[in-house]
Amino acid sequence: MSLSSPFSEFNGVTIALSKGRIFDDTRPLLAAAGIEPATDPESSRELIIATNRPDVRLVIVRASDVPTYVQYGAADLGVAGLDVLLEHSGEGLYQPLDLQIARCKLMVAVPEGFDYQAAIVRGSRLRVATKYIRSASEHFAAKGMQVDLIKLYGSMELAPLTGLGDAIVDLVSSGGTLKANRLQAVEHIRDISSRLIVNIAAWKLQRERIAPLVEAFKHAVNK
Repeated sequence: MSLSSPFSEFNGVTIALSKGRIFDDTRPLLAAAGIEPATDPESSRELIIATNRPDVRLVIVRASDVPTYVQYGAADLGVAGLDVLLEHSGEGLYQPLDLQIARCKLMVAVPEGFDYQAAIVRGSRLRVATKYIRSASEHFAAKGMQVDLIKLYGSMELAPLTGLGDAIVDLVSSGGTLKANRLQAVEHIRDISSRLIVNIAAWKLQRERIAPLVEAFKHAVNK
């Protein structure tokens, strides 16, 4: 006898979200689409959350995993930051809408007093700590700079403070964390916000269910 999970038996629309700022900023958009989570993921250990609509449920995953869940059809829709999407191949994803939430900037930062302008002379070489390897590589390559990229997953600010790297590439919102660690942003790479993403197969096969949600989100964003 084969076993199947309750999740695999669900025939409605599944939306992949991550905890924290993206979930909080997405909540008003969900409400505009008539969707209310049954529980708060910040206070619940449930990873699959029912909603007031029997045909819609949420799956709570790490922010970096949202595109993967949507790409492979474990979720039909998701909300992911552009920073995450730039690191993902984008295969199997349709990106119909910039939700204009969770805004920040992808920037280069260095320790206070570090002469970045002198260091970026063409042909120079820097050690740069980041989890955004693809974005950082493309940025520095366009400047003709040779860099050694060091992949980190934790607090980037620690890298230049311990000598692990000369600079970091990371998301910056208020800049308070940089300032607290005696770092300064010296170069803007791109503006970041969160996008609505849709599994391409689901868009073709379940458009009658998904399109109204996309339109509700679009209306809420443009209000």
